[in-house]
Amino acid sequence: MASIKLKGIKKSFKNSQIIKNVDLTIEDGECTVLVGPSGCGKSTILRLICGLEDTDAGEIYIGDRLVNDVPPSNRGIAMVFQSYALYPHMTVFENMSFALQVRKINKNEIKERVINTAKILKIEHLLDRKPKELSGGQRQRVAIGRAIVRNPYAFLFDEPLSNLDYSLRCQMRYEIAKLKNQLKTTMVYVTHDQAEAMTLADKIVVMKDGLIEQVGTPLEIYNSPVNTFVAKFIGSSEMNIFPVIYSGANDNLFNFSLDSGEIVSISHNNKFEINKKYYLGIRPEDIHIVNNASNNIGNKLNGNIVLSENLGGENFIHVSLKSGNQITLKSKNLISEKFGDAVQIAFDYKSCYLFDENGNTICCVKP
Repeated sequence: MASIKLKGIKKSFKNSQIIKNVDLTIEDGECTVLVGPSGCGKSTILRLICGLEDTDAGEIYIGDRLVNDVPPSNRGIAMVFQSYALYPHMTVFENMSFALQVRKINKNEIKERVINTAKILKIEHLLDRKPKELSGGQRQRVAIGRAIVRNPYAFLFDEPLSNLDYSLRCQMRYEIAKLKNQLKTTMVYVTHDQAEAMTLADKIVVMKDGLIEQVGTPLEIYNSPVNTFVAKFIGSSEMNIFPVIYSGANDNLFNFSLDSGEIVSISHNNKFEINKKYYLGIRPEDIHIVNNASNNIGNKLNGNIVLSENLGGENFIHVSLKSGNQITLKSKNLISEKFGDAVQIAFDYKSCYLFDENGNTICCVKP
């Protein structure tokens, strides 16, 4: 195992700067997941670590060794690609053993490594087959197995499950999580999938436009985002955020008005400026539809249903508020209301997030 350190990394392609002065430390045996929108630089970071791209500036360390000028084959890194990158003319055994053969490792040791790895991945019965005879999930296992047999310092995963259907993706996510606990090797994992990030990560790195927005554990990122970008990017579905104006405090509650004149309140104690614009955030799972006569304590807003998505185990209800903002709530219960029906939604004072005009977090729900 080895730690990975990036210091002042910059990378441009033609006139476009993709990575902008990134500093990041990935600890020994840690699984770090890079997330962010397309084009933010996640995959470029992986390619810089393994040596498929050269940095324009900065230093990359694997363990205590500076590897900027070390060729990819000598960095002790194994990368698993989105496209599997298997040799079509070779069997599974030959694909998994190829890197070991190039290094002229003893044939008996190669066989032992391949068979042991195949057993871990439950593909020992596929060793004589060629890639065209395998399913997508089986090909991905072979690609992962090819990386494991090399006993690398670290594994790099570049969206390895994005080509699989939903069921297979869930299954492979479970297998990779088990593998992570078995191997205890440093991993850097790139994904767009929220469930993969939250399930696999010891640490999540949220990126935007070539910069790191926030680094933390999954719960730290989810419960205490540093700004509106992170708040909306982490979570399924994304956090509801809408503008409000501070109108004063009473009974230990701080009141904010919407364009409709309705008032929402928070119980976070902070200093706010009268008549100043802020942004209020609320997670979909913290919002509920209530009966107009209900005496539930909390904020209440009125609106109309514009869409209801029944996904079986959970439901997403989209409501257009009187203020003109649209809000999404998540519920495990089916609702009787339909498109166009007037509803009242409610959420607790303590479940609100607050952001300043620039989108930076002022108040959040602590883990």
